[in-house]
Amino acid sequence: MSDDPSKTLPAVDAMRVDWAVVDPLMGGTRAMREAGVVLLPKWPKEEDCDYQVRLKQSTLLPAYSETIKNMTGRVFAEPVMLGDDVPETIKVFAENLDRQGNNLQVWSQSFFSQALSHGLCHALVEYPKTTGEDGRPLYKTKAEEQAAKVRPYVVMIRPQQVIGWRSGSLGGESVLTQFWYMEGIEEDDGEFGTKAVAQIRVLDPGRWRTFRNVDDGNGGKVWKLHEEGKTTLKTIPLTTFYTNRTGFMTATPPLLELAHLNVKHWQSQSDQDNILHVARVPMLAIIGIEDENWELKVGTASATKLPKDADMKWVEHTGKSIESGRTSLQDLEDQMRIAGAKLLQKDKQATKTATQAEDEAAQEMSPLQTMAGQLEDAIDQILQHFADFTAQQSGGHAQVNGNFDIDFAPETTLPLLLNMASQSRLSNETLFVELQRRGVISADRDWETEKTRLEEQGPALGVM
Repeated sequence: MSDDPSKTLPAVDAMRVDWAVVDPLMGGTRAMREAGVVLLPKWPKEEDCDYQVRLKQSTLLPAYSETIKNMTGRVFAEPVMLGDDVPETIKVFAENLDRQGNNLQVWSQSFFSQALSHGLCHALVEYPKTTGEDGRPLYKTKAEEQAAKVRPYVVMIRPQQVIGWRSGSLGGESVLTQFWYMEGIEEDDGEFGTKAVAQIRVLDPGRWRTFRNVDDGNGGKVWKLHEEGKTTLKTIPLTTFYTNRTGFMTATPPLLELAHLNVKHWQSQSDQDNILHVARVPMLAIIGIEDENWELKVGTASATKLPKDADMKWVEHTGKSIESGRTSLQDLEDQMRIAGAKLLQKDKQATKTATQAEDEAAQEMSPLQTMAGQLEDAIDQILQHFADFTAQQSGGHAQVNGNFDIDFAPETTLPLLLNMASQSRLSNETLFVELQRRGVISADRDWETEKTRLEEQGPALGVM
């Protein structure tokens, strides 16, 4: 039994093992260096000063973070569209979804990116306090609330913030009955300064509480209740978006194997850089001299006198291990490309219900396309929470339109397409469409308009 809200659930601890790999990769070279021996082990008998030099010289190939960025860009290739069934008031809220200036499109990209990198992410719909510390209402009428711009807004809760949860069963489904997480609050500190205060927020249906770590009077610290209040909702307005769900409120990063390959590349690249540093500095070998008083002179304007049968020469690395290391790095980079591209490979997936199975054929969808569909569901839930706070029946639906085609390498395919068109093996219209799909031509252009312009332009003149 524990009344300490800071103690994490075992399920959270298990997920944090994976996040300990993912977080530094998302943070780049600086974060990888800060991870130190956790992700870049010391060699046996390596001095700490030598290790620190090697660590500071190591650089990261950002394969994991760039893959997350590219895949997120595909999902949001087109703006998120709100359906006609979304109430006008909620459409207005969507223009500043989090009350920090981020609209639905911008906020959703960050939401999806966090879930893709870590396996899940949470969104909490909040409502500003409408009562003071004495419990009295701050506003007399709804008109006063609207004038003060009191309205629901969304707060992103990153998976690293979560401490624990409790669930129950309702109608045979698991429902959230309690949820608590760590949050940072910024408070004024003097006339010009600010300070960050850590607190734990605990959510229950219809109630919220915050706890802060304060002195217990005996030289220690204890988490004590700081504030509490009530909400008008009978449920916790939390939406959890999964990209690789393993259970209720649990997930694993869908690109975890890519993450491990990226860490391996980080370690191998460090080894390669170190051996290059050593190999670039030749060593002077002196053979057959035992006289301690013998003086060595090295330089372009000096000569060294050697005893009979003695020898002196520069010893250099053969370079074979360097080439092997280079090949190994290239192989790792190819493996990472394959691991990252798996989200675009289409798999046949069965329909959701037996009725659909009878009426529809199985659809071919890539994992990334499936995630985009799940993101739509998550946004719909957020919109519904907005509707619940504003006493509206439905929040409506959103639509995510992405580009889920397998990559086409422009440096390889563009010359081929142009060559086929010049040899009349490809129509001009098809060439236009293919160039547009690769982002060479703006999506705002259409072939019929461009064709008319070409006809008006006439044949191209030769360059003198």
